[in-house]
Parts: sequence; C-alpha cells; structure tokens
Amino acid sequence: MENQQNIEKLSTSKAVIAYLAEQFPACFSVEGEAKPLKIGIFDDLASRLADDPQVSKTRLRGALRQYTNSWRYLRCVTLGAHRVDLDGAEAGIVEEDHAQHAAETLAESKAKANEKRKLQAKDKPKQQDKAERPRRSNAKANASAKRNQAQRVGKSTATKAPKAEAKPELKLEQLSNSGVEVGQSVHVKLGQSPVAGTVTAVEKADIQVQLVSGITVKVKAENLYTEA
Repeated sequence: MENQQNIEKLSTSKAVIAYLAEQFPACFSVEGEAKPLKIGIFDDLASRLADDPQVSKTRLRGALRQYTNSWRYLRCVTLGAHRVDLDGAEAGIVEEDHAQHAAETLAESKAKANEKRKLQAKDKPKQQDKAERPRRSNAKANASAKRNQAQRVGKSTATKAPKAEAKPELKLEQLSNSGVEVGQSVHVKLGQSPVAGTVTAVEKADIQVQLVSGITVKVKAENLYTEA
C-alpha cells in the first residue's frame, strides 16, 4: 500500500494512451492502424484498472475521448468493421450511424486544420520580412524605415481578411428529467460542443447515454438536449 501511494498518477492524456497501449496492446496503439473499440469500453477499463494507482477515472475518460477523436482512430471506424475488447477479441461491428459520424467528424477536423495552416502560411512572409530587414546605419535610413512600417500597419488595418463563415449551430432544447426515455436520441453537452447519442438507461440522479463514438457516459438531465 505504501509503495502504491508513492507512485505518481499519469498527468496527461497522451501519457495515459501510451500506458493503455502497453497494458492492452491488442486493443490500443499509439501508431499505425487503430481498431474500433467495443461499445462500453470505458466501463471495462475502469474495472480492469480499478486498483491501478497511476490512472484516475477522470484522466482515463479524457484520454479515451482524445483517442477516439484522433484522425487515426476516426479513419478505422468504417461500416462493418469489427470492434475489439481489451484483449483484442471481436466485440460487435461498426454500424452505419457510427461510421457516418466518424466520417463527418474527420472531415470537419481536417477542414479546421487546413484553415489553420493557411493562416499560418499567410503570416509567415510577414514574420520573415521583419526578421530579415537590414538595420539602418544613420538617422535618415531609420526615419525611412519608420515611415515604411507605419504604411504597412495602416494598410494591414484597412484590409483585414474577411471572417470565415460560421457553421450554423444546432437549435437545441433542454430536456426535463421526466421527458427522457430509453432509446431516445439526444445531444449531450460535453465541453462547448453538443455530441449526439442515445439514452440507454434512466436512473434517479443520472442518465446513461451511448455516444455515437461508442463511449457510454452518465450525465444529469440538465445536460441533455433535443433538436428544436
């Protein structure tokens, strides 16, 4: 017990994923082709790692979310692909709605990354120009440089790039506890973005929802929404 207390918990999702790949190599990996995970894999992990002093449930849940949102994982979630359990045994197949959600999430993530690269490429010449500008050796040259810089600042201010058209947000209505039923399609607020899922169990305080990524979560009724 004393030795376990001295062991530090893994502090990042990346470290937890690497640890999972070591403990369950037939299920998780950090490179190469990934495998679709069994529905409810979090509960299996929580049970198998219950006495492991290095992994907390909170960090485990975050790492699993990061793993299943990676491009490498989303590419493997295709219609009919076999899901695997912690030991690598087949545990169901990927259904159409899960495959479609994975494809849409991957496309959206790639589009955001491409837009970010374009913005970085646009700013790079300006940074290089500033770094390579030769120093002036006299007062007249310094004054000329200041005038040029002022002109560039004024031009930059006057010609701001248009903002990218925002993606329309879903119109959602909050559900009451009495209005939640098993099998109902809902949206769960996880962070800033709503995630689609299906209600699998309704308890007194918590409602269990299976997300389209395959992860099962327990949430309060006030975190559930339906499309308006």
